[in-house]
Amino acid sequence: MKELELKYGCNPNQKPSRIYMNDDRELPIKVLSGRPGYINFLDAFNGWQLVSELKKATGLPAATSFKHVSPAGAAVGLPLTETLAKIYWVNDMDWKNFSPLACAYARARGADRMSSFGDFIALSDVCDADTAKLIKREVSDGVIAPGYTDEALEILRAKKKGGYNVIQIDPSYRPAEIERKQVFGVTFEQGRNELNIDEELLSNFVTKN
Repeated sequence: MKELELKYGCNPNQKPSRIYMNDDRELPIKVLSGRPGYINFLDAFNGWQLVSELKKATGLPAATSFKHVSPAGAAVGLPLTETLAKIYWVNDMDWKNFSPLACAYARARGADRMSSFGDFIALSDVCDADTAKLIKREVSDGVIAPGYTDEALEILRAKKKGGYNVIQIDPSYRPAEIERKQVFGVTFEQGRNELNIDEELLSNFVTKN
């Protein structure tokens, strides 16, 4: 699929609306449930970039909570403590046995729950049942991940009476080196930000202090 028609653009009056590929490649996503809109995909693609880079830099599963093209929270899958479980409002769940990915989303969502209300979620790893159960109880617009277990997909497809947006992205997809966008009819062009975030990046201390 090289083109996907959207319900509308940023606002209901902005039609037609679509996402498509300019280089004759297939879109790197599949919509498994729901009908994502323009802002949903902006959140999904920006969120996916964030979590995939976090996973690459740390080696840990990562999650982010995006709202209107801004990250409300991002985290990696470190275990929770009882205090954190209370802070992140998951102490009524089996938080001690959460998967690392579920821990990552609990942390990301809990960073700023008010800003995360109605978020779009991005997950670095295949969404498991633990994470899906956590997502199910939150007010959220959708999720993007490289895959979903059968149980997780069943849980998510039942959310919002089947209208919850579930997107699967091809983790091997790499965008073009040059990126472009239009604002007010003017095209902006720049090299894609491919900065490698690793220990070497942090090795140049500008002061002995």
